[in-house]
Amino acid sequence: MRRDRSRLAAILPAVWLAAFFAFPFLLVLKLSLSDTALAIPPYAPRFAWDRLDAFVAGLDFETYARLAADRLYLDAYVSSLRIAGTATLLLLLVGYPMAYGIARCPPRARQALVMAVILPFWTSFLIRIYAWIAILKPAGLLNAGLGALGLPAVNLLNTEAAVILGLVYAYLPFMVLPLYAVLERRDTRLVEAARDLGASPVRAFWSVTFPLSLPGVAAGALLCFIPMAGEFVVPDLLGGSETLMLGRVIWTEFFANRDWPAASAVAVALLATLLVPILLFERQPAKVLR
Repeated sequence: MRRDRSRLAAILPAVWLAAFFAFPFLLVLKLSLSDTALAIPPYAPRFAWDRLDAFVAGLDFETYARLAADRLYLDAYVSSLRIAGTATLLLLLVGYPMAYGIARCPPRARQALVMAVILPFWTSFLIRIYAWIAILKPAGLLNAGLGALGLPAVNLLNTEAAVILGLVYAYLPFMVLPLYAVLERRDTRLVEAARDLGASPVRAFWSVTFPLSLPGVAAGALLCFIPMAGEFVVPDLLGGSETLMLGRVIWTEFFANRDWPAASAVAVALLATLLVPILLFERQPAKVLR
């Protein structure tokens, strides 16, 4: 009975991944190998059991070659990785002190502070981004506050800086919570031992606390970088037409240009790129705990 339960526990996650990840990915991969067609749906060839040979013969890599030759897609690809990487670094710089401070508070204060971190999730993501439009627009709250202080107005809306600011705001809880989970379980006796051996507070932090928190850093970076690289809402609302990110490119190809193979090829290329940090960070906790 126990062996059957163990097998069932192992099979269920595999079935879940096959149904909700592997099968949809194969559909997108098939679309990326298809050609654009003036039809409904707008691609060819279409799968049919009685014409399987013709279906396989119709699949090719022409869409990927077209994407590689078009500078627009390359610029959007590089821009997405750069913006997501910059936002991830800023999230780490902002989120680590927050998580460290929460972990050092008394237990009752920790609960309240963690609730404060989670509280933005109680409001719609879209509404919160629209609130940033009201803050950053030329006649918004930010310039009103700067004017009251006698400072010149700034133009942040529809810029890359606004996109990075919106991403940092939106994904901050995803950085703070994994870091807090690791820092809250740290053994304070190790820091005390380092202090007893003559290490300064700064050196004790960098020699003991930070290395032990690297699994949380890796988890937070993954939780933030991966969705931000394909983000659509924040670049569309705060970035304007000049900010290129792959999420907007995929939306444009699917719904505006009705070029489903191109949109699918962009999505597959993005997924293939994001597998690299996943594989790198997967081994990081094991190295830290050795």
